[in-house]
Amino acid sequence: MARRIMYVQLKAGYDTDRGPSWIAWVRFSKTWKTAYFHGRTLRRWRGLFDANFYDVETGERFWVSGPKRDQTDGRYSRVLPEIDDDARGPYFEFLRGTRLSRREHG
Repeated sequence: MARRIMYVQLKAGYDTDRGPSWIAWVRFSKTWKTAYFHGRTLRRWRGLFDANFYDVETGERFWVSGPKRDQTDGRYSRVLPEIDDDARGPYFEFLRGTRLSRREHG
């Protein structure tokens, strides 16, 4: 299973880009259509407005994407995400110029 540091934001129940967000390790299925994050199973769904994944248990919508070096991950908000402890080192190396691993397919 592929694992990658990602920007994840909860969209459900919040105004545009006002939901909590994280920089965290996210595991992906072989097809990249399912993501596993903080004990949640998220499925890709391209038909969602302002989100690209939904939680299969709660239906909550999420935006999942690779982090940006300029830290402008939220499109309309400049609120900085919470950084998971285990992602902190690799994320800060990325901000300093190190490349993150890329997904192989999808």
